[in-house]
Amino acid sequence: MLLPRAGGAARGWGGGAAGRSPPPLAALSQVLRLERSRRTGVVFPLQKLARYLAPGADTARFRLFQPGLAALQRAEALFRSGRDHAIDYVSSAVRMDHAPPPALPEVCFIGRSNVGKSSLIRALFSLSPEVEVRVSKTPGHTKKMNFFKVGKYFTLVDMPGYGYRAPQDFVEMVEAYLQERHNLKRTFLLVDGVVGLQKTDHIAKTDHIAVEMLEEFGIPYVMVLTKIDRASRGLLLKNVLEIQEFVKEKTQGCFPQLFLVSSLEFSGVHLLRCFVAHVTGNLPTVEAS
Repeated sequence: MLLPRAGGAARGWGGGAAGRSPPPLAALSQVLRLERSRRTGVVFPLQKLARYLAPGADTARFRLFQPGLAALQRAEALFRSGRDHAIDYVSSAVRMDHAPPPALPEVCFIGRSNVGKSSLIRALFSLSPEVEVRVSKTPGHTKKMNFFKVGKYFTLVDMPGYGYRAPQDFVEMVEAYLQERHNLKRTFLLVDGVVGLQKTDHIAKTDHIAVEMLEEFGIPYVMVLTKIDRASRGLLLKNVLEIQEFVKEKTQGCFPQLFLVSSLEFSGVHLLRCFVAHVTGNLPTVEAS
């Protein structure tokens, strides 16, 4: 399958949005100008964190998905709109009979109400600034399933947030989606990088409920730790190791490598784009770096 050219011109779809410039480090070309250590931290934040493990610690789960530059560039091309490659908001739905036809491979992003889900999706689409992803200062802004079509390659779905500000019909809506959406290739479960998965925390308990739902339905998923710029290195490493152990001992359908992201600093965003491209079948082979 041919990918769109990385240098395609952006389309202007109203509202003057196409005139906005992508933020710093949104493009790989900008990241490649950084000195090596910082470049690694932006592209492979989990790999950089592994440097602080105790001597002799197992690092296998820190580097399972480690694509080379060519794969990262091909994935970036998918997220950059062009004359022959439209990236569009398609529709919103509160029920499955309102959802668009399941014509393309699909991924969905799910997480509690203030985990930074819409901010991350906006970062993923930052090279196509005409794509409007609403981000609210009020947690729980996303009340519907929002569908974004990425050319002829895949669809990305922004799911309603769960937790204390979730819409009342959240469980009914999301359960129906997970069970009926047969073109769903991977669910991205977002977890706060500062809070982690501690069951004693009232907020974090909701993440365990989401894991139980995904496991019950046999849905393949991956955990993404957000807001890593707000966590100290020690706290982040502690949360990563605890979640890795949880995934190893308590899950069947979770990809064993975590993905760390900061929508503010763009850490991990390029790697996440590449993983989305990979699981939707748009990177048949992923070269090692």
